[in-house]
Amino acid sequence: MMITLHKLNGESFLLNASHIETIESKPDTVITLTNDRKYIVQETPEEVLVKIDNAIKNGIVLLK
Repeated sequence: MMITLHKLNGESFLLNASHIETIESKPDTVITLTNDRKYIVQETPEEVLVKIDNAIKNGIVLLK
């Protein structure tokens, strides 16, 4: 499931949320993937979680 996030420079990108291992606030939001790659994004950890939750809900709706 892909979610849209924004780099600190405002550029948007798609991230496969199923590869997220951790989301930290340091104070920038740092997303670490299962392959140890890190992304710093504009969204707060809470906003990232909402995007993941919405993607899951939309995916379930599409499967019905």
